[in-house]
Amino acid sequence: MKKISLLCLALPLIALQSCKNNQEEKGGNPETPAELAAQTVVSSECYQAIYEQDTLMLKLNTLENGEITGDMTMTIENMPTKQGNLAGEFKGDTLYASYTFIQGTYKEKTYKNPMAFLKKGDQLILGNGEIQTTMGASYFVKGKPIDYENVKYKFDKTECQE
Repeated sequence: MKKISLLCLALPLIALQSCKNNQEEKGGNPETPAELAAQTVVSSECYQAIYEQDTLMLKLNTLENGEITGDMTMTIENMPTKQGNLAGEFKGDTLYASYTFIQGTYKEKTYKNPMAFLKKGDQLILGNGEIQTTMGASYFVKGKPIDYENVKYKFDKTECQE
């Protein structure tokens, strides 16, 4: 009876160890936030969008692997300030990014939204698109166009503040 009990305990431990070894061999996700932060920033650009009483500040960092990271603050009239980070990449002249942010001083809950910016010269245009949420993840609906014409926020290049 003791041998069967020991065998029943040993099998799950062996299975867990083999799963752990398999993950280590794969190297895990090669682009965790810590690894992205550790990559060298090749260039930084700053932008500002003003629409009526709203002001949005954006800083984009281009990493050596071509990916984009950055920070954005959205001060929108009659709403708590949104402050967070962007991570994404350019596909042609469009930056597709994920914006992870907090609202106001409430730091216990973070939000995450997809964003698309069309680059025209020194300007970035924040597109409007239909967003769908499935199992807690938000993304642009496939097959639905993103509108860059009827928009509020057009970002102009500015000097970066240190």
